[in-house]
Amino acid sequence: MASGKTLIVKTDLNIKVNIGGRPYPLTVKRNEEELVRKASENVNHIIKEYSKAFEYKDMQDLYAMIALQNASGIMRLENEKSFREKEMKDKLLEIDALLNSHLKL
Repeated sequence: MASGKTLIVKTDLNIKVNIGGRPYPLTVKRNEEELVRKASENVNHIIKEYSKAFEYKDMQDLYAMIALQNASGIMRLENEKSFREKEMKDKLLEIDALLNSHLKL
């Protein structure tokens, strides 16, 4: 730049999301803003659904159930990913062995 100043592009963004009727200020990467906002909408939707479907003493009970649901969902996805990665690795090793056996002919 002619003026000798360096242009600094800020990659973090300050946003506010509402979860369970409470505002939460967050700092997120620009490319993750939409994901974070959609996630907070999803959590609010689940809070609403759980509050209709279950008896609870306070919001803490709902939050605990939602946290458990999300944690178990993440664990299930991680298990599926690991299984698929193992299947892929096994298939690639099988293909490699087959190619090697044909190349040695």
